Amino acid sequence: MPIYEFECQACHEEFEELVMGGNASIHCPSCGSERVKKLMSAAAFKCNGNFVSTTSSGGCSGCSSHSCSSCG
Repeated sequence: MPIYEFECQACHEEFEELVMGGNASIHCPSCGSERVKKLMSAAAFKCNGNFVSTTSSGGCSGCSSHSCSSCG
């Protein structure tokens, strides 16, 4: 069951929701509106024991590579 990030189009509250099915009705926890937009989530992974976000511009901390596929 994936957790998705949403933004309410009515009050601009950002929140996460555990979605069990593709047709689930999502409501804003702040105002109750159904006008929500799914946001692009950033993924993260471990490289040499450090967490790296896919939104970071550099390589792993502690190494000079710009691709964590070269980390061991």
